[in-house]
Amino acid sequence: MLVNITTRHGQLSSEDKQWIEEKVQRLLRYFSRIMAIEVTVELPTQEKTREKPQVELLVSAEHKHDFVAKARAETLYTALDECLSKMEQQLRKYKSRIQDHRPPESLRSGGASRENPEEEKEGTE
Repeated sequence: MLVNITTRHGQLSSEDKQWIEEKVQRLLRYFSRIMAIEVTVELPTQEKTREKPQVELLVSAEHKHDFVAKARAETLYTALDECLSKMEQQLRKYKSRIQDHRPPESLRSGGASRENPEEEKEGTE
């Protein structure tokens, strides 16, 4: 899986980049078909010191469009945690939707319920 970390209006230390990469690797627990993760960190500029850091996650999955999550918080770490929480929820919801995509048992067997096949034999004789 490819992890791409981009920073706007500043630079991240190698420790921060390593920490971010370790955190986003956890998304594989929720959906194993992730192809790439793009993390964009927007740091406050010198002119806008009141701004808070923003983190945006773009997750590309196999056979699916991208998942997107954004969060803005007081610190970079809090913003990333909030963003990961949103992404985990999206991935869990998508995975449950594709796993529960089977028709009910009554529709799979041709419409007739086969709970007690002996009753059907008695009625046909």
